[in-house]
Amino acid sequence: MSPGPRARVRRPLIWTSVIAVPLLAGAAIAVPMAASGAVDLPDKTPQELIAFAGASDVKALSGTIEQKSELGLPDIGALTRSMDDAGDGASSAQVEDLISLVTGSHTAKVYLDGDNARLQVLDRLGERNVYIDGAAREVWYVDSESQSATKLMLPDEEELRDAYGEAAAPAEPGDPLPTPDEMLDQALARLDDSTEVTVGTDARVAGREVYELILAPRTDDTLVGDVRFAIDGETGVALAASVSARGAADPAFQIAFTQVDFSAPDAGVFAFEPGTDIAVTEKDVPLPSPDERDAPSTEDAAEAPSVIGEGWSAVVELPNAGMDAEQRAMLDSVTTAVEGGRVLQTSLMTVMITDDGRVLVGAVPTQRLIDVAAR
Repeated sequence: MSPGPRARVRRPLIWTSVIAVPLLAGAAIAVPMAASGAVDLPDKTPQELIAFAGASDVKALSGTIEQKSELGLPDIGALTRSMDDAGDGASSAQVEDLISLVTGSHTAKVYLDGDNARLQVLDRLGERNVYIDGAAREVWYVDSESQSATKLMLPDEEELRDAYGEAAAPAEPGDPLPTPDEMLDQALARLDDSTEVTVGTDARVAGREVYELILAPRTDDTLVGDVRFAIDGETGVALAASVSARGAADPAFQIAFTQVDFSAPDAGVFAFEPGTDIAVTEKDVPLPSPDERDAPSTEDAAEAPSVIGEGWSAVVELPNAGMDAEQRAMLDSVTTAVEGGRVLQTSLMTVMITDDGRVLVGAVPTQRLIDVAAR
C-alpha cells in the first residue's frame, strides 16, 4: 500500500537529530491510549486515515512527551566490570549512561514554531536542552549537570551546494525532533505491500480524541509484532506511537504526548544566552571541499555496509567490525554463542558478530542472521 504524499511540518535545520535524537532516544514514559466509549470519530478506511494524516500541516505546537522502553537488554554489569578491569573506566561509564538513555522512562518537553525548535529533557541525568534557531542556522546543546554548552554552526544552502552539489540544498531544510509524528513520517515513507494496514479503536491521548493506525508485518521473519499510531482526530498529527514485539502483551517501545497545545509557543522559550558559569564550545559542521567531493572514493567497496533482503526482514551487514581479541572477549559476557558467531538479541533487534569479524543487524530472529551469515 502506498501512503501518498505527506505534507511535512517545516522544521528547522538538517542536522537537528544529530544532537536531539541521542537525547531522547529511549526517553520518556508513554501512556497507553485510553479507549473510551465516549470517543466515536467519523469512520475512516486505512487509506483515508493515511491521507488524513498525510495532509496535516501543523507548524507549531508545544507539549510534554513521555516514553518508555522495555527492550529486554541483558545485564551489562559483567561487560562494564571487564572494561573497568581493563582500565577503561570512562568508557564503561559512557556505556552505562547510554544504556540508561535507551531503557527505562524519561520525560521531555517539545516546542516548535515552524522556524525554531527546542527539546528539553528532564530526568535523573539532569536537564539537557537543544535549542534550534532556523534563521541563524544555529544549534545549542546545553547540559545543566556539566554546566556546558556546545554551539553548532550549520552551513547555509550555498555552502551545501558547494560541498555536495545542487541536489544537496533543499529549499526547506528540516530534520525533525524525535516525536510520534516523525515516527509516522518515517513509517509512511517506507510503507509497501509487506505491511498490512488497519484502523483500530478510537481513543484519547493527552485529552484529545484520536484514531488508531496499525501497521503489521505480513512476514513471520521479524521480531516486530506491530507498530501503532494515535492520530489526532482534528489535526491529523500523530500524538502517540508504539512498537510491540511479536507475541508480546505490552509494547517494547512507547512514546506519547501527555499534554499538547497547538498554539505557537512564546518566542522566549527558544531563546538561549549562556551565562558566565557555562563552559561554551563552538563547532562548525565539517564539509568537503569541491575537490574532495569530486575525488574518487578511497573507500573499499568490500568494506561498505550492505543490506540483505528488504522490508521487515532486512539485515544490515558491516563487513568488518574492527574489534580486536580483547574487545571481542568483553562482549562474551552479553552475547550468546551460536553457529558461526555470537548473538545479542533484544525484544526488537538482533545483532550477530560472526567468527570472521562481520556484524549483522536486523529486527529479525537469530536464525535469520545465522542464515545470512552462512550465505
